[in-house]
Amino acid sequence: MNIIISNVGSQPIYEQITQQIKNAVLTGELRAGDALPSIRMLAKELRISVITTKRAYEELESDGFIETVPGKGSFVANRSAGLLREDALRQMEDALERAVEIAARSGITPDEVRAALDALLEGV
Repeated sequence: MNIIISNVGSQPIYEQITQQIKNAVLTGELRAGDALPSIRMLAKELRISVITTKRAYEELESDGFIETVPGKGSFVANRSAGLLREDALRQMEDALERAVEIAARSGITPDEVRAALDALLEGV
């Protein structure tokens, strides 16, 4: 798995890490039981603070995506496909909510929003 972080934009680095690891789990790139790099190793590879990677791993653990075994490391948790799908649905709903808020502030009609969504879905 290759994690790419960007200092440009408003998303904190720890959120970029958590999102990319969650996406890797959701797409099957990472499977239950797969080992993740240690917090220190990931921090060194990404050239960021250990505190930042620790926060990302803590978020992933609290969301049920990883399990940490003292002395052994962090591993992808054994989650059911339903839980993974539910998390993906929640993320999609959050993104759609932001899009609807932007549309409302900009005077974009619901029909225009639906047309844009339909156009995007054609590529799926």
